[in-house]
Amino acid sequence: MDLSFSNEQENFRKDVRNFLRDTLKPNISSKMKLGILLSKDEIESWHNTLNEKGWLAGSWPKKYGGQGWGVIESFIFEEECSAVGAPRILPFAFNMLAPVLMAFGSDKQRGYWLPRMLNGDDWWCQGYSEPGSGSDLASLKTSASREGNHYIVNGQKTWTTLGQHANMIFCLVKTSTKGKPQEGISFLLIDMNSDGIEVRPLRTIDGEHEINEVFFTNVKVPIENLVGEENKGWTYAKYLLAHERTGIANVGLSKRRIGELKQLASETKKDGKPLIQDPIFAARVAKTEIDLANLEITNLRILSRAQAGGSPGPESSILKILGSEIGQEIDSLTRRALGRRATIHVPNILDYGYNGPNISPINAATAAGVYFNNRKTSIYGGSNEIQKNIISKAVLEL
Repeated sequence: MDLSFSNEQENFRKDVRNFLRDTLKPNISSKMKLGILLSKDEIESWHNTLNEKGWLAGSWPKKYGGQGWGVIESFIFEEECSAVGAPRILPFAFNMLAPVLMAFGSDKQRGYWLPRMLNGDDWWCQGYSEPGSGSDLASLKTSASREGNHYIVNGQKTWTTLGQHANMIFCLVKTSTKGKPQEGISFLLIDMNSDGIEVRPLRTIDGEHEINEVFFTNVKVPIENLVGEENKGWTYAKYLLAHERTGIANVGLSKRRIGELKQLASETKKDGKPLIQDPIFAARVAKTEIDLANLEITNLRILSRAQAGGSPGPESSILKILGSEIGQEIDSLTRRALGRRATIHVPNILDYGYNGPNISPINAATAAGVYFNNRKTSIYGGSNEIQKNIISKAVLEL
């Protein structure tokens, strides 16, 4: 494949850079680079800015309100946003649910839900994982029984990211217990304001409220909120997960962070010399850079194939594994470069806008929190062990 960018694509890159320079607020960029969670208002404000430009769903077909970007334009956009610390577009609506609706939803569903995503009328979260049903998603227990023009939903979802902000959730539910577990799953769109829904926060090790438990007790869901056919939800779930795993590659983000790591290591001394000159440390950084370069090429190759075929295939599992492992290695090397400074805790130092003494590099305050939070990346979207099984069966045919 040709790895060079055309003049048109390079001009697009310049347009993205100019847009980010003119619209991205410095305090938002700073928060993103430090790994500090943005508020709901900050995320929605950035979404609105992108929507005004027409770039909130740039990869969507034009008939649905997108720009019809190809994989290269989407890649350039993500890379440039990551380089300057722009907030990442929340994937649940735009990169996960939307492709499912476009492929399997009804005209009425597409005509109603897609414009609401762009306008910010709905904030979506994902209802897949359950206690005891994470990597083995087909074993989920949340049930939906048909009663007249409604489904009655009972059960529990967990690890629901930003569910405290959401007014809508797309869920996998059991509508039949006959046959294989995968054959009785359906895909429902559920209003989070419905009677019988309770959201409980799950606090992470850094004290943040990013994930939740969601409980359903006799929740009524209109039958028109069923996507596709009843009991065919497993097909739609796999389609969605392929898009999610492709997004977890995070090539642009890792490229920025490894640059920051090398700068930090050049300023940190070990035995009187910059840490970056330490053979063992330098070798780990070099290996990570090589792995990242390989991931970037693999990402472009798989995305190009997806554009021709309409959907990422099982090869997206490769991106998920490598992307999460490279990101975690950068976290580990960053903490190693900071040494004891990565464990520093001063009251309020984790609060954005802290103006106390500059006792260490600015990223030291959040390094430990980022490291522990990102341990999840090798689990969510399907654990890396499961992804290796998928590769061996579907790609290598072992």
